[in-house]
Amino acid sequence: MRLFYIFLIFIHSLFVSAEQATYVETPYKEPKVMFEFYFDEPDKINSALYWLRSYINPLTEAPYNYAPEFMDIKVIIHGTEIVTLAKSNYKKYKETVERMKYYSQLGVEFRVCALAASDFGYKTSDFQGFVKVVPSAIIELGHWQQEGYAIIKPEILEKKFSIEELR
Repeated sequence: MRLFYIFLIFIHSLFVSAEQATYVETPYKEPKVMFEFYFDEPDKINSALYWLRSYINPLTEAPYNYAPEFMDIKVIIHGTEIVTLAKSNYKKYKETVERMKYYSQLGVEFRVCALAASDFGYKTSDFQGFVKVVPSAIIELGHWQQEGYAIIKPEILEKKFSIEELR
């Protein structure tokens, strides 16, 4: 009897492995989301902005066709990446700032923690014009979660292998 069950499992595994994945178009609702950016290195914001792109781009394409102005997206910034938004660092982080400025023109709100800004010696006037300075990132995170926003916290890891090496 035991051999019979092993045989059934073997036969079932043959059929399962012969199947292929199915593409599913989940019926997403208009998004309300906030991204929490809190990184140990300023340059990690560049990878985090790809998370933002990966969120926005599929929703603007078929079958969803959401216009960016109907996406309610906030980015809460309170780590070392705060320096990328200081006007005095524009030359160093120009490409990053221009990407964020582009997203802000699509309606994404970039909110910087005033407590973190103070730790870095910045005041509101030190930041790019599209930035909103808020009293505390932690209060913002709690508030917007209570308002029904999903929270996404990009985890930026060091890439050790190329895609080709992993395949």
